Amino acid sequence: MADTDELTTTEKRVLLALGEESGEWNQRKLSEKTGINEDAVMQTAFMLAQKGLCEIKEEKKIYYYLTEEGKEYAEKGLPERRALDFLIDKNGANIEELRTAFGERVNIATNWLLKKKWARIEKRDAERFLMPTIVQEELSPDIDEKILKIVNEGGTEWEVLVNRLEGTKGGDINSFLTQLISRNLLEIRSHVERKIAITEAGKEILSQGISVEEEIAQLTPELIRTGSWRGRKFKRYDVNLPSKEIFPAKIHPYQRILDRMRRIFTEMGFIEIKGEVVQSAFWNFDALFVPQDHPAREMQDTFYLATRKPIDAPEELIKNVGQMHEHGGSLNSRGWGGRWKRELGEELLLRTHTTAVTLNYLASHPEPPVKVFCIDRVYRRETIDPTHIPEFDQLEGIIMDKGVTFSHLLGCLSTFYKKMGFPSIRFRPGYFPYTEPSVEVEVYMRERGWIELGGAGIFREEVTNPIGVKYPVLAWGLGIGRLAMIRLGLTDIRDLYQSDIDWLRKTRVFR
Repeated sequence: MADTDELTTTEKRVLLALGEESGEWNQRKLSEKTGINEDAVMQTAFMLAQKGLCEIKEEKKIYYYLTEEGKEYAEKGLPERRALDFLIDKNGANIEELRTAFGERVNIATNWLLKKKWARIEKRDAERFLMPTIVQEELSPDIDEKILKIVNEGGTEWEVLVNRLEGTKGGDINSFLTQLISRNLLEIRSHVERKIAITEAGKEILSQGISVEEEIAQLTPELIRTGSWRGRKFKRYDVNLPSKEIFPAKIHPYQRILDRMRRIFTEMGFIEIKGEVVQSAFWNFDALFVPQDHPAREMQDTFYLATRKPIDAPEELIKNVGQMHEHGGSLNSRGWGGRWKRELGEELLLRTHTTAVTLNYLASHPEPPVKVFCIDRVYRRETIDPTHIPEFDQLEGIIMDKGVTFSHLLGCLSTFYKKMGFPSIRFRPGYFPYTEPSVEVEVYMRERGWIELGGAGIFREEVTNPIGVKYPVLAWGLGIGRLAMIRLGLTDIRDLYQSDIDWLRKTRVFR
């Protein structure tokens, strides 16, 4: 049981009020008695209930309110009721006569006349007439009309409706209430009413005697300056109570990962480059020594545009690439054989990798050293599932310099992944059309084991020779989506791009 010293001044005032009268108190009555606003008095009651000094009973009540249209119908009558009176008075009428009398609400009136079977359609020659099916003596108010009248008079509670509609089944009442709500004549609102009563433990505390002292809730400069805080009682604070969650503004978690990657490569001396989303097949495939009949160039893998454009490269470079494909050019290579078709290289497409951007840059900067990277969007015709989407981000990079080796490539990638928070890294032999030797990069996760995150290698001479590069080129293409999923604990790559405000708020911010 709580001690009186553990009670705040507000709690003491509420407890004293509860003890003055036996029985239950509501929120409004208790607020008037104590002089504390309703929200604060209810919060205090909940705190007393946690200490076992009072109990709170909650009851959810349903209330009904008329809309503006509902108020009009409650006073003037439903459209179908007024239309029925009109039909009885005229002994039937055609649609045009009804339209003249009721204007734009003629359709509402007609539909409900037929639904309620108060009228029937009768054909006379080419015209349709509405004829009443009941006589004046049978015109007693229907349940929906009674409900509108009761609610208009202030009877908004469910219990009031049931009592006023004595003899009507509850199911019928609910049916007509639903109907009126669907017609936008009624609105439904719920309200939780709370009853508060003191417990035996609360009475025992009161029997010990409670003195109410004014408490200082905040130590102000004025209290310190004047010294008036001395001898006063300070409000107690429970430091164990959970605080309100606050969600400060922050950068999207996925964007933070992209920014982190940029920062790492920039710190390592790289320069970021950008390129066009729409590339020619020449730069996307041919310059990378991908054969023109390779499956990756087919429509099922690539988004082709229904147009062509002259290749944006020097004529000599285009000629060198074509010869490399046909017979290996000036190298000791067989190429791919057959005839290289320039028109296929002119086809435009959405880039399938950003290697097209880095290779184009390398062709215009053939002299060492070159250290560049590109983080950007690429597009492939993928079936959407938890691990594949048709557009995603990729990280490409190259190093071209005298004397660089395969070991330098592995060291660069190891440094990057360690800075990204993956201490356990390994490399497995791999195959890619335009690098040799090639490796696949894997990182170790205790929960999931080894996970492959990208590919790397040294550009083949068939790639570098036609563009005039004479030194080794270290190259890599790393998947960003999978890495981001691991860092953010996601199992579905689509979650990276969805605007889930709860996830965005609660996702941990990391460096």
